[in-house]
Amino acid sequence: MPGDSSTTSEVAHGRRAPFGAPPAALVLVAITSVQLGFALAKSLFDEFPPDALAFARLSLSALALGLLWRPDYGRLRHRLTLLGGFGVALAGLNLSLYAAMSHAPLGIAITLAFAGPLGVALVGSRRPLDFVWVVAAAAGVGLLLGGASHASLTGLTLGLLSGCFWAAYILLSARVGREFSGGRGLAVALACAALVVLPFGVASGGTTLLDPRFLALGLAVSALSSMLPASLELEALRRMPTHVFGVLMSVEPAVAALLGRVVLGERLAGREVAGIALVVASSVGVSWFGCAPVAAAEADALTGPWGGEV
Repeated sequence: MPGDSSTTSEVAHGRRAPFGAPPAALVLVAITSVQLGFALAKSLFDEFPPDALAFARLSLSALALGLLWRPDYGRLRHRLTLLGGFGVALAGLNLSLYAAMSHAPLGIAITLAFAGPLGVALVGSRRPLDFVWVVAAAAGVGLLLGGASHASLTGLTLGLLSGCFWAAYILLSARVGREFSGGRGLAVALACAALVVLPFGVASGGTTLLDPRFLALGLAVSALSSMLPASLELEALRRMPTHVFGVLMSVEPAVAALLGRVVLGERLAGREVAGIALVVASSVGVSWFGCAPVAAAEADALTGPWGGEV
């Protein structure tokens, strides 16, 4: 686990992961894979509705995790309130983020969503230095909300809403992680999330959900934004301190903006780029300097919505 003596020793001696690459490289590949998955999904919005793609991503991930962990759903029913709430948070995160991506550039949508875990990391902080990160994050979000020229008010609102759901996911994932071993609780929560999103997916996608091409593309989106990065991130976390992992994950909004430009042709104004940079700087500061316990929880949770579950 991150932070134990074996991990420290491996990091100190520069030991490489079994994948044949340093842990930092695994994280960067995982981040790129996640954002490529989002870029692919957004490129399909003209053909397939966002809600339908969100359902495909959730349901296929739930199926994969269910086959991997084979949870006993009957024995877990006494904790359905917790797992159901966790599932609602996952469903809300996916629906609102995909909807935000349809109304705003990828980099802006991801940055606003990123405000959720960053806020969780900063809540309750009493260190004077952490006030700097609060101001930086608030200024970054303010630049996006006040000067975004490529995003509608709907897109900005949905981006912030996805951040709220991401924050709820982090808080609930901590409880689920304490009460369930492995990924069994997460597998049940994912199944609940898929059921919540099902009516939205059916209403917007209809018979498209049964189209072999849609299923193949949905599988590609899920593989890029969930299955591949999940394994890479978890492998990296075994071999690097959590705060280093958090710093690396902090560049995700910047990677989203870059891939939005390269893959989707999305241009950002200077004010928007500055806003993204401030949020990234704030997250790096929190992960490296401040709120160690909460920052650790944030870093672990980053393997969730982007990698470890959805």
